[in-house]
Amino acid sequence: MESKNVIAAIALSTAVIVLYSLFFMPEKPVSNKNLIKKNQIEQTSDTPALDQKETSIRVSREDALKQSQRINFENQSIIGSINLKGAAIDDLTFKNYNTDLESNKKVTLLGPRNIENGYLIESGFVTSDKNIDIPNSETIWRVIGNNKLTDQSSIKLLWTNNQGITFEKEISLDDKYLFNIRQSVINSSNNKYDFYSYGQIIRNKIPEISNFYILHEGLIATLDDELIEEDYDDIQEKKFTKTAQKGWLGIGDKYWITSLIPPTEREFKTTFDYKKKFRANFITTEPLELGENGKIVEEFQIIVAAKRVDIIDGYAESLNIDKFDLVIDWGFLYFITKPLFFGIDYFFKLLGNYGLAIIAITICIRLVFFPLANFSFRSMAKMKALQPEMVRLKELHKDDKMKLQQEMMALYKKEKVNPMSGCLPILVQIPVFFALYKVLFVTIEMRQMPFFGWIQDLSERDPTSIFNLFGLLPYDVPSFLVIGAWPVAMGVSMWVQQKLNPAPTDPMQAKIFMFFPLFLTVILAPFPSGLVIYWTVNNILTMAQQVFIMKRTTVKTVT
Repeated sequence: MESKNVIAAIALSTAVIVLYSLFFMPEKPVSNKNLIKKNQIEQTSDTPALDQKETSIRVSREDALKQSQRINFENQSIIGSINLKGAAIDDLTFKNYNTDLESNKKVTLLGPRNIENGYLIESGFVTSDKNIDIPNSETIWRVIGNNKLTDQSSIKLLWTNNQGITFEKEISLDDKYLFNIRQSVINSSNNKYDFYSYGQIIRNKIPEISNFYILHEGLIATLDDELIEEDYDDIQEKKFTKTAQKGWLGIGDKYWITSLIPPTEREFKTTFDYKKKFRANFITTEPLELGENGKIVEEFQIIVAAKRVDIIDGYAESLNIDKFDLVIDWGFLYFITKPLFFGIDYFFKLLGNYGLAIIAITICIRLVFFPLANFSFRSMAKMKALQPEMVRLKELHKDDKMKLQQEMMALYKKEKVNPMSGCLPILVQIPVFFALYKVLFVTIEMRQMPFFGWIQDLSERDPTSIFNLFGLLPYDVPSFLVIGAWPVAMGVSMWVQQKLNPAPTDPMQAKIFMFFPLFLTVILAPFPSGLVIYWTVNNILTMAQQVFIMKRTTVKTVT
């Protein structure tokens, strides 16, 4: 009976096909035009005075940055400026990340509100008293003291209204991605007021997104231990609101996060909505009472960061931000994916190359599953030795299927062989395969990391193709024919490994198995080259272990 082979093939085939359909056959591309047209109904805001008049005029980024006075900021990680009109953080570039391998142009995330890709952060106070003037997006703030923000200094912005109330905003920056906002209201009148603090992120349009089910890109938060993930199209259809005692909120891209951490020990309401623009905001629910000639102060944090694991985990710990590590989409296999990343990162620090680190972690995984694989290979070796007897039984009872099954089961029991044991190594590897793909796909540490030779980015597919002899012939091939050297090596290793297993006696099964390596080579060719390297090395190690066990089993059988 070859049912173990069929089940193993079906299990792996199903896993790969599902993986392919989920990751490499995404939904139709998101159409901003269609989604916006579909959602023209204006949504009313529950947050007082946060909706300001927005201009529809769009200009270039360079022109937008020249239209108002700015305070520049810079540290070792980011560079940009704060607009004195509205005191918005609306210009930020990552100094250490290029847009692609072929360019030295740096990744720019935030931009002024009047450009097409406007993306900015605002904060301040609001009040339910309609007779009080409060700062808005048109307010021009004054700078007191320093006129440049670095990790060695802070800046102070002031604005005073006609009622004798002064709004003050002190902004400091660490050496990485953290802005600390200390905002206050000073009352020089004899009246009393109530104020609520808020922070909000505004994004003009949906950015270019992967649109893969494996990765969330959009509005995100953890509120009272609950992870909230809302896609852009979900928010266009229905806004999200929740009140919480602790947490954070933001907008996440594949490799970047723009986030707000509300004041600690203060209840706040979070809203994700769409009103011609996407908005993620918080507002405190309990007012701060501003007495006669008094002062109120509120403090919160803004993190606009590359999603480096050490950076994100560091902020989560130092600022005690609940579940902030979930800005990186580790997925439902979190308990495998994150430890797997730490293992790869450990070997990277040891070996200096993520490709070598993947090979090292592959060896470790093989060692962990060594006893299970040994048990499986011993059973498979016995199965291979029993094939002549199995063929004889099939011929003897070809007209009596029930009798054949009884004789086969008796044979397995007599020889102490479990025909299902060959499935175990494959089934165990499937979660690891998914987890490794997740690590390669979502972690910025793997982005644009080279291996050796032609592999310059382990998070992307092997760029070579067998159809132009891996670049030896002077022409390019269509993307669906890009089947690189590493996928071919993986397919060859699978074919050799297949030859070590008991061959199916059924002709139809034999044909299916003959094309199985070719099928997987084509399917896995678009996967990240780091994943294909893992699978190829894993196949080689599996074959070495299998040959060793089969030889020992054969010797014992002969003896």
